[in-house]
Amino acid sequence: MDTIDTNRKVKLKVEDLTIIFGKNKEKALELLDKGFSKKEILEKTGCTVGINKASFEIYEGEFFVIMGLSGSGKSTLLRCLNRLNEPTAGKVYINNDNITDKNNKDLLEVRRTEMSMVFQKFGLLPHHTVLSNAAFGLEIRGESKAIREEKAQKALDIVGLNGFENQLPSQLSGGMQQRVGLARALANDPEVLLMDEAFSALDPLIKSEMQDQLLELQETLQKTIVFITHDLDEAIKIGDRIVIMKDGVIEQIGTAEDILTNPASDYVKAFVEKVDRKTIITAKSLMFDKPTVVRFRKDGPEGALRKMRTTGLENLPVVDFQNKFLGFVTLSDIVQIAKKKEPTVESVINSNVPSVYPEATVEEMLPLISGSKSAIAVVDETNKFLGLVTQLSLIIEATKFNEEEIIELKEIANNQ
Repeated sequence: MDTIDTNRKVKLKVEDLTIIFGKNKEKALELLDKGFSKKEILEKTGCTVGINKASFEIYEGEFFVIMGLSGSGKSTLLRCLNRLNEPTAGKVYINNDNITDKNNKDLLEVRRTEMSMVFQKFGLLPHHTVLSNAAFGLEIRGESKAIREEKAQKALDIVGLNGFENQLPSQLSGGMQQRVGLARALANDPEVLLMDEAFSALDPLIKSEMQDQLLELQETLQKTIVFITHDLDEAIKIGDRIVIMKDGVIEQIGTAEDILTNPASDYVKAFVEKVDRKTIITAKSLMFDKPTVVRFRKDGPEGALRKMRTTGLENLPVVDFQNKFLGFVTLSDIVQIAKKKEPTVESVINSNVPSVYPEATVEEMLPLISGSKSAIAVVDETNKFLGLVTQLSLIIEATKFNEEEIIELKEIANNQ
């Protein structure tokens, strides 16, 4: 299930995109249409299927990650988006404009103004300064020196390289060189940023820092980013949605949570089985969105008791007439005030209880169940009650974690 907001504008659209390498492409395409496998087509025609009928949409401002193992077709697919690789069949649209039909002159204009690319190997000119490298795309575009240097300087400021304008690439660290490559792409002010394993050559610490900086930049710039990686942890960290590819075929598209909770194939399931789920699975996935509630002032103690008897629950959430979460009431407290003939449950509402937003992860919720008998309320930013995450659902989810975590959670449950 794909849970992204599809009301956003479609920036890139790919329809049945296929790329075949070899001399006998027409025959290979014919066999592909008949359902022959990649291996069978290679044996019969000598052609290699790079991309097999890929179709998807990328929304404006989305961080879209394409990932897979070596040979899966991810970089081949990326290079089809700006026609560095020519598709054998299918179409690619940017802003509803079919770029697969464009001549070389028009295509070059698209690359100069609408798309920029950041490569794994940085692609810097060794004898040019940092400023000159950042301005290189603008120079090719034909902009004046004053204008291109002004734009390049702004891009360098954005990526944190102010003061390094006159350095040569060889004088910079790998992370800084990659920032120059990013600045060069940003200087063109593209609508779409294509990044081909841009951080894979970096040391782990520098790689993490670059990921963080790119996420910070995206918060401000809101570019449409298509990012290639073979690192699942990286994909989960930065991607709004993730594409998982195998042998040129898209196995699944979805958010990290979609893919972890509903893997579309055995391959995807195996691919993600070692992911630390507790950092990904959220309250939104685990919550019951229509639990029984006590409605303050409408339900008095007797009404609350009836609901507890009906559901068999000893703890119920309380909401007001606007569905705002007020806290929990317990069976023992309700029995006491019912005996006293109190008109409302107000005196026994326990408001000192945890609540979380839908984005809260299992990792964030686990500490909240320690020492508590209540479920965890899920609310929005206005404190409107959305649902409940039960302690049982957290324990069940925990059985997918490692053994030490399971033991710890069982101890928590046994002590309540």
